[in-house]
Amino acid sequence: MYSVEEPHGAVLPAEWYEKAYPKMVKLSRLLKGLDEVDGRLMNIKDESIVVDDLTVCKMNAFKSLVRAFIGSPSIQQKLKRSSMASSVVSSSASSVCFSQLSENQPVIINSLTQVSDLLRLSAQQRKLVKQKISPQVTQQKIWTGAIMEILNGLKYDLDYFNRQCSNRATSLGQQIVSSCVKFLDKTVISSDPDSPSWMKLGPTKSLEAPNLYKWEDVLEMFNDLIKCLGEEKGLLLHVRKLNEMKEGLYQIKDVSVDRNIGYRDSRHQEILLQKKLSKALGHSSPCLFTLLFYYLYGRVGSTGVDLCGGILGPTDGSSVCLHMGKILTSEEAANLWSGVKQLDKMLGLFKFVWETAGMKGSLELQGHLWCVGAEDKTLTYRGNTYILHGIRH
Repeated sequence: MYSVEEPHGAVLPAEWYEKAYPKMVKLSRLLKGLDEVDGRLMNIKDESIVVDDLTVCKMNAFKSLVRAFIGSPSIQQKLKRSSMASSVVSSSASSVCFSQLSENQPVIINSLTQVSDLLRLSAQQRKLVKQKISPQVTQQKIWTGAIMEILNGLKYDLDYFNRQCSNRATSLGQQIVSSCVKFLDKTVISSDPDSPSWMKLGPTKSLEAPNLYKWEDVLEMFNDLIKCLGEEKGLLLHVRKLNEMKEGLYQIKDVSVDRNIGYRDSRHQEILLQKKLSKALGHSSPCLFTLLFYYLYGRVGSTGVDLCGGILGPTDGSSVCLHMGKILTSEEAANLWSGVKQLDKMLGLFKFVWETAGMKGSLELQGHLWCVGAEDKTLTYRGNTYILHGIRH
């Protein structure tokens, strides 16, 4: 396996940087064009998935070296100069982004609790966020959309792996996913809330006693998928998402999911689903967070960042700056904008929670991207600032 000497401490001896820099440059060239997107290592140009253990190990080693260099005196001086561009950061006593080891660590954000902790929300503000967000993200159309997005993403990767080298687990998983998608297509109520009730189809008449489908059927298929694919390295993100959604499926397992029960009954089931999910999914729930992410972006991908960053600014409730970071293997346009868009989604989610909590001050968003040998530049995307930092020695 490929490895490098693990760095310890914020500032390392000058000899360490001299020795490590050539390794970092070499890894950057070997990994050029690769990026972690939605929790998977991918080639940005052709969108092919990389599951080679050695390549994944090299990427982890590369990012570990970059994090160490961000803590170096020369990089910290550059960060101090660039922080002057932010009125919020420059007015703060501790005004250098990524100056603490804790800010340079990777993190997966998967709960409102983590978001609230970072934004320094009070107990009352957290309660308000839950009250406002839950009814929006637990609507049946959001719930079903998130479930289908997870299944379609899993189907895409299973099809890819089965074309490369199928095995019993992936072949069986493919069959279960197909059955689950067909089940939802057949049973999930598809109603337009703006249409009058007389336009809705009534229940299908049948001489046989109705055999109502329930969300418990989907829960069983999710359990089968988790059991079947739990050991497949390339599908761990999908398995994690399946596990997260199980929390919600368990709460609504007795709720009917059948379009043949008529409009009034189906509306009752939709409302029941929303009430059960809204009540049961709390601040720490990854399932609720997945629904929120889908509600905002129509995606359910990984919510990890290479450098967790943090909040800079006064603690008196006035304006603050939220910064997070992404490590790139190349400054080519495809890689650069892929990184910007990933950061933008995460920063935007924090902004949404900030505004939902009714915070009085403004929240400035700042994304930082790091690339070996790149030219420093500042970009603007959707009204937010993104700074590309070149790492040289």
